[in-house]
Amino acid sequence: MKSTDFKLRLGASLLLVATGLLSAFNATAESKGVAYVSNQNGGVSVIDLETLDIAGNLDPQAKSPRGLGITADGKLLITANKDDGNISIINTATGKLVRHIAIGKNPEFVRIHGDKAFVSFEPSSKGGPPPKPGEIVKADNNKENGNEPNELARIAIVDLKLGKKVREIVGGPETEGIEFSPDGKKLIITNEADNTVTVHNISTGKLLKTIPTKAFGDRPRGIKISPDGKFYVTTLEFGNKFLVLDSEFKPVRTVDTGKAPYGISFDPEGKRIYVASSKEKALQVFDAKSFAKIKDIPTGDRCWHFSFTPDGKQILLACGKSDEVQVIDVEKLETIKRISDKETPWGVITYPKSFGSLDKP
Repeated sequence: MKSTDFKLRLGASLLLVATGLLSAFNATAESKGVAYVSNQNGGVSVIDLETLDIAGNLDPQAKSPRGLGITADGKLLITANKDDGNISIINTATGKLVRHIAIGKNPEFVRIHGDKAFVSFEPSSKGGPPPKPGEIVKADNNKENGNEPNELARIAIVDLKLGKKVREIVGGPETEGIEFSPDGKKLIITNEADNTVTVHNISTGKLLKTIPTKAFGDRPRGIKISPDGKFYVTTLEFGNKFLVLDSEFKPVRTVDTGKAPYGISFDPEGKRIYVASSKEKALQVFDAKSFAKIKDIPTGDRCWHFSFTPDGKQILLACGKSDEVQVIDVEKLETIKRISDKETPWGVITYPKSFGSLDKP
């Protein structure tokens, strides 16, 4: 591509981001959409999916954005900001911050369901790195900083129309992944510190079921429902496996993965399961029926979350310690490009919405 053509395309992309046209478009041959990448040491990078280049940045005006989500109409982008204990709501049409909403300590995951944002946070969090495999996690038995001892993590529910947190659902210690049942009536979450998956009534917050994972592996993290709604998969980071649960949340089997699996997602057709095994430095591909491994795709360092592009032809993988977003061709299962991002990328989603470890259509 000629330098002049590239500059024209990049300038057009920045203009589209500024005017909101990229957030409200229908995918066409000329426009494949955008990806949003949260950066722990920066803001949100905007990737033009036509060129697979960074076209601009959005400023959440908060520190350490990690989890992120986007509304169905693409008008609002939400980031969970670790160091500030809040979420940012950004108008994608203007690129401007609409408001901050206080959540609580250490907000991490964001999932959008209808006009609500579900955000995990940890009232008792002291920060610091996660424990090592086999390390005993000591309970917090004091009330420093006003926290109750052993206070459980929560899911904050934010009404995006009202612009405020309306209630909370109590999870387990170190609540991590968030998923919804096909009928939208149940919330399914993973709890790292006590090795459980818990199922809650969304309307009341009532705990409906607890699934211990200790017998299968420690530290459940990512969780996803199959596109046909018949089963769930959850990664067990210290077990080096993912666990398969049926539609009633009964454990069915485990599948061996590489070291430290985290982000997990089905492809749009539900034929394959993709797992980001960070310490294996691989995005692993499995058959969704036989669970046989198809291929390991080599990756960079600390690659936790990924998303398909809206057309399903590529996967974008955020690699935090490699300072890059890796682009993988879905048909070839090979890396075709590395997009430099020097601000420690954490998560990635797209608009139009697509399947991935943090989102789905």
